[in-house]
Amino acid sequence: QVQLVESGGGLVQAGGSLRLSCAVSGIIFKINAMGWYRQAPGKQRELVAVITSRGYTNYGDAVKGRFTFSRDSANNTVYLQMNSLKPEDTAVYYCNADRVATRDGVRTYWGRGTPVTVSS
Repeated sequence: QVQLVESGGGLVQAGGSLRLSCAVSGIIFKINAMGWYRQAPGKQRELVAVITSRGYTNYGDAVKGRFTFSRDSANNTVYLQMNSLKPEDTAVYYCNADRVATRDGVRTYWGRGTPVTVSS
């Protein structure tokens, strides 16, 4: 069974930094892409960053230049380094694994989320 477990969220002052981690477990043949999404209270879930199986990364406009998405393939973990945090970055951050191929087929998986609160 595939599981995504996020960690690293918390409370930080504006201008500070946090690093989120997402550990992926399970017997996996292939993952099309990994992503971070966030959902603020009363708002729709939005893309923060995505990295494809070939290593291409793409960022949401709101975080470009401040967030960095990286992966450690050996440890099946992806990271989101968040710098220069702003109050508007406050949200629950979710890890996503897109089109994951296992012996049971292909589907998308989500973590349970980790909350990030940025105080002004």
